[in-house]
Amino acid sequence: MRKGQRRARSAAQPVLDGAVPADLPAFIKPQLATEVSTLPEGEWMLQGKLDGYRLMVRIDGADVRLLTRNGHDWTEKMPVLARELASLEMDTAWLDGEVVALGRDDLPDFGTLQDAFATRETDGLLYFGFDLPYLNGFDLREVALRKRVDLLEQVLSRNELPHVRYTAFFPFDVDSVLSTACKLKLEGIIAKRADAPYVCARNRDWLKLKCHLRQEFVIGGFSSTNGAAAGLDRLLLGVEDNSGKLNYCGAVIPTLKGPMRASLLRKLTDLRIPSRPFANEPDNERKRKLVWVKPELLAEVSFMEWTRDGHIRHASFHGLRDDKPATEIRRQSVSAWRKSVGNGPSRARGNAIASVVITHPERELDPVTGLTKGDLVSYAEAIAPWALPHIASRPVALVRAPAGLSGERFFQKHAEGMSFPGMTLLPAELYPNHQRLLNISSAEALVGAAQMNVLEIHAWNASVPQLDRPDRIILDLDPDPELPWSSMQEAARLVKLVLDELALDSWIKTSGSKGYHVVVPLGRYHSWGEAKAFSHAIAKHFARVLPNHFSAVLGPKNRVRKIFIDYLRNGKGASTIAAFSTRAKSALTVSMPVSWEELEHVTRADQWTMRTAIERMQHLRVDPWDGYWTSRQRITAAMWRALNARPPSGK
Repeated sequence: MRKGQRRARSAAQPVLDGAVPADLPAFIKPQLATEVSTLPEGEWMLQGKLDGYRLMVRIDGADVRLLTRNGHDWTEKMPVLARELASLEMDTAWLDGEVVALGRDDLPDFGTLQDAFATRETDGLLYFGFDLPYLNGFDLREVALRKRVDLLEQVLSRNELPHVRYTAFFPFDVDSVLSTACKLKLEGIIAKRADAPYVCARNRDWLKLKCHLRQEFVIGGFSSTNGAAAGLDRLLLGVEDNSGKLNYCGAVIPTLKGPMRASLLRKLTDLRIPSRPFANEPDNERKRKLVWVKPELLAEVSFMEWTRDGHIRHASFHGLRDDKPATEIRRQSVSAWRKSVGNGPSRARGNAIASVVITHPERELDPVTGLTKGDLVSYAEAIAPWALPHIASRPVALVRAPAGLSGERFFQKHAEGMSFPGMTLLPAELYPNHQRLLNISSAEALVGAAQMNVLEIHAWNASVPQLDRPDRIILDLDPDPELPWSSMQEAARLVKLVLDELALDSWIKTSGSKGYHVVVPLGRYHSWGEAKAFSHAIAKHFARVLPNHFSAVLGPKNRVRKIFIDYLRNGKGASTIAAFSTRAKSALTVSMPVSWEELEHVTRADQWTMRTAIERMQHLRVDPWDGYWTSRQRITAAMWRALNARPPSGK
């Protein structure tokens, strides 16, 4: 394609304050974001942080180059993207964006992206453009961000390309956007000053706010319980200090599938060296067979926190990175995002965890097992990354036991004079004519609740800001205590079978007490009355078809040798024990999400305790509720007919 042909159909260059006539630069170094835990005052534009590779696109007529942040040319790796970008209505341009691969939930997945490059199957990769520092003979780096991205959106909207997309900004507050990002298991968000220029360096005009701590680490070795020949067990991680020494800081299980795992083991084996590359000894790995490697490969890992001795806690593997040199990797000391709240830490004496001062951690909560308040606080801190997505956007009710299981308990839907660090009161207009509702949306608040002796957290079936529209229904399978566990297993499978026949996807968790909770996510299409009536119709269907096994009527006398399908939890203001919450019973058992495939291995509803819950989540490689967060289902007329029921009047 000749440049003259291209120029004839290119978009006219608008007049923008700050645009400077200039030749097309050979390379534009990308602007980088600074990690922070809170957002300063100012006008910020918010985007989701995409889990991919940063990619600068240089367009010079028909010549298109796809360049990494360090200037490496990856054009030949992505021929489909290169061809599509060459068809954009631009003579000359520089685009800034991210190349990603979508996983099973249609969300960016770094592991899928790596698989695409490893197998050279890159035709399905997407390019999300988010900035335009140069266009058609004008350097736009001094133009305000809002004007640059408006121009970029115009250009991309005129060219409906299947693999090139505009990265939209979210017109909501930072807390709402980040809470949603965390719930969708994104890495976090990027906040950009609306009036800022494009700066080819790292500054504080672009800020990263993360759901959890996450960064790259240098791989200095790996472990295996029976030697290297037995396979790959854990990766030994390190970061360099300012003097250039590589310090060991922890290990992570590489959650890679067969071919990718075998490929990584081959790479590591080729890099074997006889002596330890770390300046310090990996003390916590002494019982394993250790193999040292040249510190060249990088692993991207998320984790809860840095310990005082420079180690990472509760690490999760996301993939390998080859777009950065190992010599650039340093410890990132910023904390994960924390909402700003008006409640400061207590002044009482005690240990501080997640910025919450803990008083009387030795106080016994369970006289049978000896579990203490300190144990509950430690659990709250450790489980936060998994528990928060289930409650962060929902009103909650709390069960408090100031004197432990042997004392009086209180069920609280409202603050009622109670306050703890991180606790949020939702705006009064979300629930008119009622007291303001409680919300727990940070690790600080979760630990603060434990400090206040909260043993149970119950959550609504709706999320802010639309509390008038439920986003799920829950079927609580509540058995007669005399029934064997095999009856519960059979009941759960029957419920799934009926929901499958209704074309409704469902997920399941143990209640942590006696039964199961079957959860059916919904789009916000239905009223509370419709959701409750539909769940009641399901319960009555089972009671009608299998009257000797199920009951749809509340009360112990109505469930003798039966399972009551409790549909009453689907009314407005009702709540159900939240996933990962402890229960106010001996051993402080936990409500645990499981997959339907795991059901045969579940032995009772109170199978998991605080300790075993953490161990389970640390070793899981697949989310048992995979797909739940993006499911948006609708109750249809056909479903009502299948249950021989009718929707409430007016539906």
